[in-house]
Amino acid sequence: MSMIPHAVDLSVKPEVEAFFEKQTNTVSYVVRDPGSKACAVVDCVLDIDYAAGRLSHASADAIIAYIQSHDLALEWLIETHVHADHLSAAPYIQSKLGGRIGIGENITIVQETFGKVFNEGTEFQRDGSQFDRLFKDGDSYSIGGMTAFAMHTPGHTPACMTHVIGDAAFVGDTLFMPDGGSARADFPGGDARTLYRSIKRVLALPPETRLFMCHDYGPNGRDIKWETTVAEQRAHNIHVRDGIGEDDFVTMREARDATLDMPKLIIPSLQVNMKAGALPEPDESGKRFLKVPLDTL
Repeated sequence: MSMIPHAVDLSVKPEVEAFFEKQTNTVSYVVRDPGSKACAVVDCVLDIDYAAGRLSHASADAIIAYIQSHDLALEWLIETHVHADHLSAAPYIQSKLGGRIGIGENITIVQETFGKVFNEGTEFQRDGSQFDRLFKDGDSYSIGGMTAFAMHTPGHTPACMTHVIGDAAFVGDTLFMPDGGSARADFPGGDARTLYRSIKRVLALPPETRLFMCHDYGPNGRDIKWETTVAEQRAHNIHVRDGIGEDDFVTMREARDATLDMPKLIIPSLQVNMKAGALPEPDESGKRFLKVPLDTL
């Protein structure tokens, strides 16, 4: 696996509009080709009132309104990985604006693992066919005149990809802001040592590369932020700045992960997101149901 699959063209500077969802501290993005009307959406959110079992579309509608008001053409809906803390709104946005839904090819590993956890049965296809594109490491794709490429950056989950678009990279949960550190690595298929190596691969991008986070929690009470650079991460990231070795990172990460609770929305998120955001089929009365596996997560 090469450190950088393609030469990074820092002269291409996509326009990036961020949308912060407060319930899950998720940042979604509209990424626009500055030379055309083409755009992509990265890691969109479907709102859920979990206790009430009620879905809504305010976050997705804000993205749709932005795209429509700027007369943009949506070409891609990118999922950096199968999120365990929010539901994807990709099918809803696709139904309104078109575009193709893409995720890393190792979604099949996630589907195999959680297909068993949620007892999905033989009708659940575990080949990633629910998505329009499965990215392999180093794959490229176009957003208008821009060439984007996907880097496989596992560790948080097996299917995590970082998407590099010109001078911008969308890292999913692989990294947080420098004062937030790194993602947990204790989900099924996660691994702290693999995560360290993936982060080092991201941080081998040119120093001025803009990095966009999927989450921020405002550590120590600071304002929410989601954009940093490779240089800032290498100098200041509390978990993986230059000089912190792999073994020290693994020791820290595994000890920290042992203290963390599961995300509040992990049960609905995994069931929906491993199917490209598709909701469960309704029963004969028209109601939809999610499963709660006991003693398995």
